[in-house]
Amino acid sequence: MAHSNRDPTTSRHVAVIGAGAAGLVTARELRREGHSVVVLERGSQIGGVWTYTSQVEPDPLSLDPTRPVVHSSVYKSLRTNIPRECMGFTDFPFAARPHDGSRDPRRHPGHSEVLAYLRDFAKEFDVEEMIRFETEVVRAEPAADEENRGKWRVESRSSDGAADEIYDAVVVCNGHYTEPRHAHIAGIDSWPGKQIHSHNYRVPDPFKDQIVIVIGSSASGVDISRDIAKVAKEVHVSSRSTSPDTYEMLPGYDNLWLHPVIETARKDGSVVFQNGKTVYADTIMHCTGYKYYFPFLDTKGEVTVDDNRVGPLYKHVFPPALAPGLSFIGLPWQITPFPMFELQSKWVAAVLSGRVSLPSQDEMMEDTKAFYNKLEASGIPKRYTHLMPDDSQFEYDNWLADQCDYPRIEKWREEMFYIGFKRIYAQSATYRDNWDDDHLIVEAYDDFVKFMSSFPELLPLLKT
Repeated sequence: MAHSNRDPTTSRHVAVIGAGAAGLVTARELRREGHSVVVLERGSQIGGVWTYTSQVEPDPLSLDPTRPVVHSSVYKSLRTNIPRECMGFTDFPFAARPHDGSRDPRRHPGHSEVLAYLRDFAKEFDVEEMIRFETEVVRAEPAADEENRGKWRVESRSSDGAADEIYDAVVVCNGHYTEPRHAHIAGIDSWPGKQIHSHNYRVPDPFKDQIVIVIGSSASGVDISRDIAKVAKEVHVSSRSTSPDTYEMLPGYDNLWLHPVIETARKDGSVVFQNGKTVYADTIMHCTGYKYYFPFLDTKGEVTVDDNRVGPLYKHVFPPALAPGLSFIGLPWQITPFPMFELQSKWVAAVLSGRVSLPSQDEMMEDTKAFYNKLEASGIPKRYTHLMPDDSQFEYDNWLADQCDYPRIEKWREEMFYIGFKRIYAQSATYRDNWDDDHLIVEAYDDFVKFMSSFPELLPLLKT
């Protein structure tokens, strides 16, 4: 199962950058397709964003370019915001393990359970033997010499020293939860309080008895505001998705309020919201997302990051001018990530082997420009290029599956995602522990059993 070979036309030597969920499944799919794979991971273990550490950066806003970077953005209380059944890879169910006390059986488990699942995956498919840990990629660029034309030069450093190697292709799987984005607040330079980005948030204790403003009402803003509300005097959530006159206390709390955007911050310590309310706050917490960041990548301008659009990219994966030698896995967001990573990497692996063909460079560029033009015509800001709301993520997943002659995404997985996502906002305090989609759990289990019946040794992974 782990080493099946599909008789590829060509075997490539491929560098995968990063050993998080995207890098792990990419390595597996590349090897399944017959490629030679080296995974370069700057950390000491697998897991990427799911690797928790209590360490934070000395610069709480992470603005100092010389700061020592902490690559984890996981806070201690974090649990998945989608159910485990729809989160898992298509052929390796994220099922609850037997209750032996060491694993988290909840449908929305904590980060440590996701990391344990990824470790199970890496062990089952012998992925770790392809990984070089504590190896940082410092430069990846098209090889300039005639002998290696069309290939990639990758420079890395580790405790063993520097390495300069040639690969047929590079797949970028370095994630996008390390380089923070910040809200722009009028008057903030003279405001005397403390600011922190959620990247450097771990536990609520430092905010005891404080008045805290949380900017952002997406998943991390929802979680962190409620986490801090357990110990803070007051928490005020600023959301740009609310109307300008919004001012309401959130259900279930007597110290948590919802506001629209901040109008200005003042040197007397006050913060004025668009609704006219004034709050004297101790701390502003930026739960405002992250930037795509590839400091190691030198493409001579063929790939840029412009207002958080990585482009031009054909189908969010291949830069037309450099395909198939360079590809990206895991750029889309607000998605069910692991199955999408799996399908993207199946496509990349098949393209590299020659089993699947890409359109011409001109055709890929034309398709990409048409996509960008459609976003612009719809009034969608450039920074939302890789956002996949509504049905678009599953349309995209199914397009990828069709390219690879692989089964399309299961209907129960789609329905489970939609139901769960709506609950995040309708039942923000309880959605992880109260649900009404048991019929989908039954469908998921039945599908898993059908698939796993071909592999009896894996059946214990299913919850009994």
